Amino acid sequence: MSRAEFESFIKSFALFFGSLGILIATLFYINYTKEIQTLDEQLFSKMRLCSFDLKCEEFEIDFIEPKEEKLYTLYKDKSGLNSYYPIPNSQKYIMHLNFSAHNYDIALKTLQKKALYNFLAILGIVFLLSILFSIYALYPLRNALLLTQEFIKDILHDFNTPLSSLRLNSAMLKSEIGESEKLKRIEMSIENILNLQRHLRSYLQNHIQKKERIDLKNIIQSDVYILEKSYPDVEFKITLKDVYIYSDRDAFLRIIDNLLTNAAKYNRSGGIVKISYDTKNSILHVTDTGRGIKNTKQVFDRFYKEQERGLGIGLHIVKKLCKELDIEISLSSEIGVGSNFSLNLSKLILR
Repeated sequence: MSRAEFESFIKSFALFFGSLGILIATLFYINYTKEIQTLDEQLFSKMRLCSFDLKCEEFEIDFIEPKEEKLYTLYKDKSGLNSYYPIPNSQKYIMHLNFSAHNYDIALKTLQKKALYNFLAILGIVFLLSILFSIYALYPLRNALLLTQEFIKDILHDFNTPLSSLRLNSAMLKSEIGESEKLKRIEMSIENILNLQRHLRSYLQNHIQKKERIDLKNIIQSDVYILEKSYPDVEFKITLKDVYIYSDRDAFLRIIDNLLTNAAKYNRSGGIVKISYDTKNSILHVTDTGRGIKNTKQVFDRFYKEQERGLGIGLHIVKKLCKELDIEISLSSEIGVGSNFSLNLSKLILR
């Protein structure tokens, strides 16, 4: 189940189960209050019968002088339930019947247990129905996602033929006419398309495939070696010692490549991209002298971009892969000065 499917399932379940749970709880509360009223009426009826024959062990009977008590009326207070009745041929005393607070609490707890058991039983049924409903509601979304992924995979596969042709023809032109600004722009455009293809493949990959021992310095130097050819006006500075991590190589390389490519692409002419490692805190820094980023909190959102170039999914993929690899990523930036991406690798370091 993908993250989007899981999120949809949780939200559907929470909405269905939550709304029905609140409705059922309200109905049970109303029913519980009615049951208490019914219990009071039953006890009051027994009290009236008891006032005639006095054959009732559950009530305490006393004879008192009348004050402000109303006859044939049920009172509820800290002492329990009380009611008062006249005594034939007596004007001085009235009969007082009391159902003790202890016995009344026992009767209420019996009602509460019964109501709670019934509530939990029905809530359990609603829970199962909510799961079934959420799964059923998930099918259209799942089918749509699968169709979209298959469609994108087909397009990515079809990219290979025209891209291979473009690269071959540009290489042939280069051998015939030599270096040219137009050819450089064509090669850059081809590289951008290839980069987009790699981004889309990473976006479609939902799970980390394989973890292995990675030489951090080696993997960064290899990526920088390729990027230096595409961005000759940008200087790459690497200050790394021998550091080894345990992670998925392809996913980690995609993170590094994306950050370094952005740092070079949006840098100024003659700018610098510095890659350094904080040994004490196990943090990898990618710092550039580029344009800077205005909204550092939104930059990882899908389709968000501050430049006309690109689709706005590169850093979203970086954030997604960092989460899957258990890497904490943070960003600080200043307009006109540059940006610094920090990757906390403490959970991946091989010591």
